[in-house]
Amino acid sequence: MRISVSSDMDEPVARLLVEELRNRGHEVRAYGALRAGDDARWAVCSAAAARDVGDGAADQAVVCCWTGTGASIAANKVPGVRAALCTDAGTARGARQWNDANVLALGLRLTSAPVLKEILDAWFAAEASQDAEDRQNLAHLDRIDTGPDRG
Repeated sequence: MRISVSSDMDEPVARLLVEELRNRGHEVRAYGALRAGDDARWAVCSAAAARDVGDGAADQAVVCCWTGTGASIAANKVPGVRAALCTDAGTARGARQWNDANVLALGLRLTSAPVLKEILDAWFAAEASQDAEDRQNLAHLDRIDTGPDRG
């Protein structure tokens, strides 16, 4: 699988993330502090990784910043992206299953190596639900007007 990864900081957990994804056989494209000379501002590098998903250049992305919140907000502004900030395996599983999330957002501050591996295990093991109610919720989400002319 092609996975774009971004981090605004060159932290051990961010480096471990890239290593872990490669060890699992994924093709990784790095952004921000993980790529020499790249713009490491969280909004810029998170959006770049998410755009790869929106444009079809990547199947999924993992975006990181200190809390994960800013990275998830930046990623969610990209059309076709459903980013979810996940702090544990259960949240990651639910984000994939019920929200059909295609971008995982992680906080560098609180994600330890064991928790990172648990989150990745759950993320990659889960598939989007085919339950009719879940699909209706996602369809409604896609129709929500977020543009300036919505009223």
